[in-house]
Amino acid sequence: MKPASERKVATIRYAEYSAAFKYLVEQGLDCKFILQPKQTQRTEKIGEKYSPDMVCTPFKTILGSLVEALEAGADTIIMPNGICRLSYYGELFRKILLDEGYEFDFINLNEYAMGGKTRDLIKGIGSVNPKVKMTHLISAGMESIKMVEYLDEITYEYYKGCGFDPTGGWRKAYKRFLAAMYRADTKAAIEKAYLDAKQGFDSTPLVKPAHPLKVGVIGEFYTAVDSFSNREVEDKLAGMGVEVHRWMNLSHRLIHYPGEKNLNVEIREYCTYEMGPTSTANIWAAKHYAEQGFHGLVHIKSANCTPEIDIVPILQKLSGQYKIPLLILTCDTQTSDVGLMTRLEAFYDMIEAKGRQLK
Repeated sequence: MKPASERKVATIRYAEYSAAFKYLVEQGLDCKFILQPKQTQRTEKIGEKYSPDMVCTPFKTILGSLVEALEAGADTIIMPNGICRLSYYGELFRKILLDEGYEFDFINLNEYAMGGKTRDLIKGIGSVNPKVKMTHLISAGMESIKMVEYLDEITYEYYKGCGFDPTGGWRKAYKRFLAAMYRADTKAAIEKAYLDAKQGFDSTPLVKPAHPLKVGVIGEFYTAVDSFSNREVEDKLAGMGVEVHRWMNLSHRLIHYPGEKNLNVEIREYCTYEMGPTSTANIWAAKHYAEQGFHGLVHIKSANCTPEIDIVPILQKLSGQYKIPLLILTCDTQTSDVGLMTRLEAFYDMIEAKGRQLK
């Protein structure tokens, strides 16, 4: 392994959470962070080239993103624990990249997290720079977690309101917030970015009807959250004048997750056993949105994602019981933006008609 002072560290690119990981690497590990370019069709093509044919779409996108990180100069990859497929994806990424001739150090956090103890996970992250004091790393880690919470909170508020902002002030405030998060190098900078975003929203009046159309977005952990992977579904819905809600994010699923047992109590009429990484949470969220009187549900899944395929019959049953329209979107590397817009426009017409009936 290279000395920590010379390390150039990268990880997967996932929504805007790279800002928090950048903070952890630079402020907690005292290493240089390499931020690869945002995903493009090139990212997908690279991933397709090196991936097994029938693997899920996020695997291909992540693999292509890791290649672009190595091309950008990264020599150390930190792979978050879990990912998918019984936590084996990280090892597959490592083997494929090595087989293709790339040279790098690979730290798979899953190897440290198998026991379920936080101190083991911290030890794995700290192995990037053994000279860093644990107190220093833990402090930066807590601040990066707060960044994740702020990213999720501001993003959630943004999509609830941006579809009713004729001036574009909300979009500008949100873009400034993201840019400030990527620049942040102190706790104070994190707090300022958050407060500035809140003030930016508060100072921009919305033209919002008393009873706006509300859509709940559910789906696979990576595809439903990452705007590139889902072809910016939330932006498209908001652009139609819809209030968009998405419970699924890192804060809810990993930091403050209520647990399978607690969620299962509320959805026991639909499933008895846990069906996959996010199945319980998605069924619970779908029922919650239906009970709250939302006008529609959008279920986003990647191609070849078994857990999300398994819950489709349950979502269809729930849709029929609550009379709430359900749009199922399967995203892959061939998903057409034009085709997606056609389906979303038809879905909007359906929920808009329902909205008129409820008035």
